[in-house]
Amino acid sequence: MIRYRVVALVLIVLLIYFFRLIFASGGDRSQFYQNCLKFCTLDNCTQSGVSYKKELQWKHDPINKLLLWTCYDECGYDCMWRTTAAFHNRNWTTPQFYGKWPFVRFLGMQEPASVLFSVANFATHYKMLQRFKREVRTDSPMYGTWRAFSYICLNAWIWSAFFHTRDFPVTELLDYTFAYSMVLASFHCMVMRMIHRSSIVVRGAFSCLCVLFFVNHFSYLSVGRFDYSYNMKANIVTGMSGALGWILWCFLQRKKRRYVWKCFTFIVLATSSLLLEINDFPPILWTFDAHSIWHLVTAPLTILFYSFIIEDCKTLRKELVGVEDEESRKLL
Repeated sequence: MIRYRVVALVLIVLLIYFFRLIFASGGDRSQFYQNCLKFCTLDNCTQSGVSYKKELQWKHDPINKLLLWTCYDECGYDCMWRTTAAFHNRNWTTPQFYGKWPFVRFLGMQEPASVLFSVANFATHYKMLQRFKREVRTDSPMYGTWRAFSYICLNAWIWSAFFHTRDFPVTELLDYTFAYSMVLASFHCMVMRMIHRSSIVVRGAFSCLCVLFFVNHFSYLSVGRFDYSYNMKANIVTGMSGALGWILWCFLQRKKRRYVWKCFTFIVLATSSLLLEINDFPPILWTFDAHSIWHLVTAPLTILFYSFIIEDCKTLRKELVGVEDEESRKLL
């Protein structure tokens, strides 16, 4: 049963990336869009890209200026909708532009729904972290590891919100790399949970290896052209290893620790939610696409996972206290 779930997860992740590669951006490659963009920029923008004629001036409000929208960007936004209308007039499917669906801009945000739901994920992690700190004692095993995990997730969701607000090379880099940091952190916590009784040298060495690997990952993607293929492979290998490890651990602990169903359910549901990415569709109301809904789904799942974390830490501390009491009785 575990084997089938693992195979399904591999296929899901591979299909996600192959789907994006195959159906990436027919809109921006179309001659209609290219001609529209060419004439719009010639008619409305100076070479510096900061001056506008009256046709585009009304769109360039203070919020857009704050979010660094340029004349060229304004032309791209206008031509995106002109091209989409042209496609629909010919009964063609809705095109993508530079790998993205056409979205209605709101308060200068390119993908407002994804921004909102990224913020929702941040808020959920923050709220559950506060609950974790209230309910779990600081001397509990895995306390520091899970706190670090929470801070890593909070950071990743911040950059997810920034990236969906404005897609720049730097926001793309930070979103992709810190999204991977969550995947790597989950893998790290899985291994640390399995070896938490090992010496501090062993645990420290493994943590250092993970940190060094991420630094290398970040450095590599920061230099030159962003390597989507490498980033994809890193996410697949790390994510698959983490998911398989958690499922295996839950299977082995299912009788001793009844609460592991929460972790198992989280892994299954989180994996199943990737189906939203495979069954991608044009945004509803030009706002809610499959990716944004996926972000929406992950927020409540976070509550389930933190519930597992809290209960597991409490159980580990009880076991630790029990072992210490037993050793004290032996000494007496």
